[in-house]
Amino acid sequence: MRITRVSAATALLLAALTACGPTADTGTDDATSSAPSTPEGSVAETGEKVADPSADTESAATLPDMAGKGLQSAQDEAQAAGFYHLTSHDALGRGRNQVLDRNWKVCSQSPAPGTHATDAKVAFGTVKLEESCPAGGDRAEPEEADSTMPDFVGKSVKVARQALDGSTGITVDDVSGQDRMVLVESNWQICSTAPAAGAKLDGQPVTIGAVKFGESC
Repeated sequence: MRITRVSAATALLLAALTACGPTADTGTDDATSSAPSTPEGSVAETGEKVADPSADTESAATLPDMAGKGLQSAQDEAQAAGFYHLTSHDALGRGRNQVLDRNWKVCSQSPAPGTHATDAKVAFGTVKLEESCPAGGDRAEPEEADSTMPDFVGKSVKVARQALDGSTGITVDDVSGQDRMVLVESNWQICSTAPAAGAKLDGQPVTIGAVKFGESC
């Protein structure tokens, strides 16, 4: 009888433990089922960064046609449209600086009129108010000379000096026969150079023959 009572007590204890134990496994992990789902296309799913639609994008605006306008007015209008990286140059290739913008007018612009990023560089080719724009477009200034003498004929003495190496000795002569001093070099056009265009440059001095713009060589 004693053994039977112990066995019965043991059976009751096992039944109580079973009732208080974990529920049967249903195949669902509670921790997993309670976690938020991962949106489609996220880093966790694809390994790639999802584009943020709220991220800032490059702004763009319409750049007006400035040809024929005064340089100061063109600059003001460009800034009003949202463009602030502005430059200007002498469209005649003489290398003159636009000191008073209202005394210059726009012949060309780059980029052309249209829609562009507002951080684009806007360059105006200009001449003085009393001058005509070059018929063939901007007269490009020569790039920095390397080992070959550029063709400077028709360019300003200032442009030639800027293109030649700073260590080059340069002599400028008035070839009009008037023996004038060449003071404002952007006002003088080159008629000849020695060495001539295409010759090898290896440190030798350069002689330039020039007259004032508007005069014949």
